[in-house]
Amino acid sequence: MDGALPNTKKWIVIYPIYINSKKTIAEGRRISTTKACENPTCVEIGDCCNYLKLPSVIEIDKAYPRDFMQRGRVRVLLKKEDGTLFNPAIASRKQLMLQVAEMVPRHHGRTKKQEPAPTSSTAGPSKSGKGGKKKK
Repeated sequence: MDGALPNTKKWIVIYPIYINSKKTIAEGRRISTTKACENPTCVEIGDCCNYLKLPSVIEIDKAYPRDFMQRGRVRVLLKKEDGTLFNPAIASRKQLMLQVAEMVPRHHGRTKKQEPAPTSSTAGPSKSGKGGKKKK
């Protein structure tokens, strides 16, 4: 794996801010808000790249230069050494961002997070009667 790391320097970089619909163009968004997704993570982007059969590396320790609190980025290789594309449907960085932004809302991690919400709301009202200040 040490031999593969220097080669990743020439791979394209995708920061989650590039496809975040909550950010402005000045803050770093690269695609339109209608096609962007809400608060993507680098893990979700990496999973989408793997699904698209593109080699990718997640770099958790890296930060976006304009917003250093946003951690993580994904390096992706679009073309093989002979110049042919890994995925013929994705020929450019922009096409990759649009494809990933379309896939992230359907990511299995997001759909699982939405399912437990109704079950936790049923437990909420049973505990609501215990609140309040104690009188001395």
